[in-house]
Amino acid sequence: MFDAIGKCRPGCGACCIAPSISSPIPGMPDGKPAGVRCVQLDDANLCRLFGDPRRPEVCRRFDYDADLCGANRDQALTRIAALEIAT
Repeated sequence: MFDAIGKCRPGCGACCIAPSISSPIPGMPDGKPAGVRCVQLDDANLCRLFGDPRRPEVCRRFDYDADLCGANRDQALTRIAALEIAT
């Protein structure tokens, strides 16, 4: 998640927890279900695969959206989970 000026919101990680990912992830060969923490999310809620070619395409394409990410991590988790259910 990013802050208002386009930088990742430290400690958020909502986009690595709330959505399902159907493509393989190192350590999660079958992808991950919605609401499950990605194994590549570190203790600071940062992606260990950021900039790594093994990072799934869906993760590389995910980008900040103020309406989706909201003002804080809890809003981001709730909004991304709702989008996941809706789709």
